[in-house]
Amino acid sequence: MYGTMEEEEYEFQDADLPDEPCFCPQAEFNGKPDSLFFNDGVRRIDYILVYEDEDKKDFDKRHTFQRRKRRREYFEASLMKMGIELEATQSVINDKLLFVKVHMPWDVLCTYAEVLHIKLPIQPNDLSSRPSPWRYFSCITKHFYPDEQMIMKETEFFTAPFEKDRLEYFLVSDKDLFFTAAMRSRMAYYILSRAPYEIRGNTKKFGITKLLDSGVYKAAYPLHDSRFDVKSEEEGSTSERYLLYREWAHPKSFYKMQPLNLIRKYYGEKIGIYFAWLGFYTIMLALAAVVGLVCFIYGYKTQDTSTWSQEVCDPAIGGQIVMCPQCDRECVYWRLNSTCEASKQLCIFDNFGTLVFAVFMSIWVTLFLEFWKRYQAELEYMWDTVEFLEQDEPPRPEYEAKCTNERKNPVTGVNEKVPYTACGRCLRVSVGIGTVFFWILLILASIVAIIVYRLAAFFAFSAKLRAEDLKELEPLKEYVTPQMATAVTASLISFVVIMILNILYERVAIWITDFELPRTKTDYENSLTLKMFLFQFVNYYSSCFYIAFVKGKVVGFPGDPVYLLGKYRNEECDPGGCLIELTTQLAIIMGGKAIWNNIQEVLLPWVKNLIFRYCTRVASEKVIPCWEQDYRLQPFSKHGLFYEYLEMVIQFGFVTLFVASFPLAPILALVNNLFEIRVDAWKITTQFRRIVPEKAQDIGAWQPILQGVAILAVATNAMIIAFSSDMIPRLVYYWSFSVFPYGDHSNHTMQGYIERSLSIFNISDFSNDSLPMMKTTYSITTCRYRDFRYPPGHAMQYEYNVYYWHVIAAKLAFIIVMEHIVYLTKFVLSYVIPDVTYRVKEQIRREKYLTQVILHETNLKLVTRRLKPVDDGTVKFAKVNLTGEEMELDLSQ
Repeated sequence: MYGTMEEEEYEFQDADLPDEPCFCPQAEFNGKPDSLFFNDGVRRIDYILVYEDEDKKDFDKRHTFQRRKRRREYFEASLMKMGIELEATQSVINDKLLFVKVHMPWDVLCTYAEVLHIKLPIQPNDLSSRPSPWRYFSCITKHFYPDEQMIMKETEFFTAPFEKDRLEYFLVSDKDLFFTAAMRSRMAYYILSRAPYEIRGNTKKFGITKLLDSGVYKAAYPLHDSRFDVKSEEEGSTSERYLLYREWAHPKSFYKMQPLNLIRKYYGEKIGIYFAWLGFYTIMLALAAVVGLVCFIYGYKTQDTSTWSQEVCDPAIGGQIVMCPQCDRECVYWRLNSTCEASKQLCIFDNFGTLVFAVFMSIWVTLFLEFWKRYQAELEYMWDTVEFLEQDEPPRPEYEAKCTNERKNPVTGVNEKVPYTACGRCLRVSVGIGTVFFWILLILASIVAIIVYRLAAFFAFSAKLRAEDLKELEPLKEYVTPQMATAVTASLISFVVIMILNILYERVAIWITDFELPRTKTDYENSLTLKMFLFQFVNYYSSCFYIAFVKGKVVGFPGDPVYLLGKYRNEECDPGGCLIELTTQLAIIMGGKAIWNNIQEVLLPWVKNLIFRYCTRVASEKVIPCWEQDYRLQPFSKHGLFYEYLEMVIQFGFVTLFVASFPLAPILALVNNLFEIRVDAWKITTQFRRIVPEKAQDIGAWQPILQGVAILAVATNAMIIAFSSDMIPRLVYYWSFSVFPYGDHSNHTMQGYIERSLSIFNISDFSNDSLPMMKTTYSITTCRYRDFRYPPGHAMQYEYNVYYWHVIAAKLAFIIVMEHIVYLTKFVLSYVIPDVTYRVKEQIRREKYLTQVILHETNLKLVTRRLKPVDDGTVKFAKVNLTGEEMELDLSQ
């Protein structure tokens, strides 16, 4: 069966080969490095297969090599019986390598174009195009688009699914150019994936993928049409790869819009829709980045004028307030004004501008998704994928190979082969769901372990890094603190854990999806996408959720702290508050992840290609053919595009879920994406073999994931503002004088907020387990801590005061009001912005009408040809086969 080749010995019999064994003819290289044809210069190369000549291998492994040879010969003979033409050429660099050129004749192309429902032009588009709103500024905007002299605009056509019987209705001006190179490669790959290479009893093994995995072939790929930096010298060559490099992938073109139609034409709709989405997302980020930058500048300018920040830094206020230790025994008392710089930094992000920006981003994400759906609908029409999912997408070869059970198709009523029963499918899905949840629980367990480490490490560092132990580090005393040491070591451990879990789970997710055996490639990718995103969501965002919603929220008070697992005192926020720590965490993760990904995507493929070229270097006078030049490039992973989407969607989550704490997130994402587009373009254009073109109607399962993140973002940002920042307590204090006299601030100012927001604790109330070991140098009987509790001596000492409950009520009211306002706005925007524009709907109706006209005319001609008139003027009944049934037609009435 496909993908499960047994390793036991098996002797091939002559009966295993096709009836008339035929072998791939060999030919010498014609000396033209840019030639994309067989040696006869007529037949175009649609695919390349590469293998090593086993006859030149060591004798002790000869038996294994002979088995591979017989499988290869069987496979190639099967291809030739299917109408494929082959020609082998020896390598000019390594005489052990042979390159098999694959050519699909016209009849084979027509057959499989119909099988794959490829849409081809039937008539030029006669609907007038809508003029661009930027046409009045063309003298300026033309510099931001690809050079029209190099990449010319193509004629638009109405298209219809190809059918051999209706060939005369399609615009076939040149048979060699009627099917594009991307279409030919796609059809070639379809055949290669289904050609048998071994038959054992009733079991048929087939597919180029297994032959590559087992070493029968070393590589299989379609050809680039030219070198990326030199235009092809072949007559009639369009050198589309060269054009893409010049106007898209070259660093000097970073400011230009992407040539999406050419990308789609060369790499297929799947690659095209990814770059269209990435480009649209980047353009929309520009607006969010501008607003976020304005909010950041506002916070930066007002940090020195903030009343509560001034009180923290004032020696007469903050300098006189002594704060309680933040851990048991080892920690010491400290003055509030030691957090002066941290409070100023907090003012940059914790201000009213951030609240406005959070609401703006909630609306922005709705506009982004709605306008993307409109743009995607236009691309679906232009790229002929409107009815892609409505057609019967071909099953994956892995699925077809394991179809051993029968069931009745509920649509057609015909018995069909399926790989499993209903119970079997339920079992496979259940195993997949259980495995995913097990790994998510494993991540949560690792997070708890890291939290325990942070608590234990903080106490340990507090004991070791005391002043008398740091004499040799006196110049660095300000920086080498218990908080810093704990944060750095915990981040390193967390990074290692994340990387290990990523590597392990990636393999597990692929194995689970393979085990589930989805029918089509779209089903396969959607299933894998959901599994990987759930894992990555927990893996990447868990630390941010912990800082935003858990850390410092349940800590008790100095006389009665809360302990985790009954041993470790819960972690408190840094002196500047948890919001600044969340901001730091986001900045490090986003910045570090972006830098690492770009280095990995650029550096690794370039180094691998450099090493391979060095190991296979040849004399300068040798001419290397294009198929051998492409062989020296890196193969594109079958999940390569999946990881590109995953990287961007994770970034989208950082930009939207936690933007209330970090308004610079959109501008960091914008800068990263400007590099990402060109890096990805440069990578696939210069460092990788040509990707097998694939159809895609949209971005698949990523669309509902983005919508889910957008809905969740409203709640997370409202809760960050309510629970992670001090905005709500400050607002309650600011407006409360007329109702609740929290202080003498009848003029509605923030004066006295710091004094009123810190509770008092009598140091004589410390338990023996919490009492600091070091004697304080301050002459104090009380210390202060962050909370809203009654002071010692009160009838309800250390219980929550009325201000605390007013703040909690205000926080809950804020969350409810903000969520309802934003969700209502999102709903209204989603309703008033149609997913498909009127112009696109009109063109789709026009195309369907033309297709129906052609279908009607063809059926009419078919009926007319089958009618047989007789001499007496009557019409003889003719039997016409329509939809599998015989009907009598009588036109004499």
